[in-house]
Amino acid sequence: MKLASSSALSLAWLLMIATPALSQSDNASVLDTNGHPLQRGVEYYIKPAITDSGGRFTLINRNGSCPLYVGQENNDAGEGQPATFSPYAGEDNVVKVNRDFTVVFSSAVTICIQSTQWKLGERDTTSGRRLIVTGSSDGDRDYTIYFRIVETQSEGIYNIQWCPTEVCPTCKFDCGTMGGLRENGKILEALDGNVLPVMFERRA
Repeated sequence: MKLASSSALSLAWLLMIATPALSQSDNASVLDTNGHPLQRGVEYYIKPAITDSGGRFTLINRNGSCPLYVGQENNDAGEGQPATFSPYAGEDNVVKVNRDFTVVFSSAVTICIQSTQWKLGERDTTSGRRLIVTGSSDGDRDYTIYFRIVETQSEGIYNIQWCPTEVCPTCKFDCGTMGGLRENGKILEALDGNVLPVMFERRA
């Protein structure tokens, strides 16, 4: 599925697909581009739902050193890195909307001696946005590693958030939704700014 070019999209349409649906069921499955539920441990490519917003999600070497960051290929020609999802609820074998999970780039080979698991990282000093980095969990109470997927008004198109309220219902988090941050010819993923609607394509 691919939406029309950005030049043909109206502002209203962009807002509609980037805005979480008003009514969400915590038991609804997240669907891939074939309309099938995302399965625990199965590899998927994450890609923008609109054109001119970069390519598939991948690892980004931000400044020539470790750790590596979560970002996007600059265009559709890039292969990207497949990711696997692990729902927080151990009984769930599929990823559900508005439910917490961990995510890792499953096939990545890097020069960094570190995990490729996603984490909420530092706040960028220039933009003020919080970056998504990769690395190992810091323990049982490391809430930075839990993300969730929320629905938009368009079926099969979603937003990715950091808001681990299933892991800690009594905690007060400064939740945020992911979008691209362009920096020195690279696209990083970050919270607290523009929102990127995405789709999930199962790896063949």
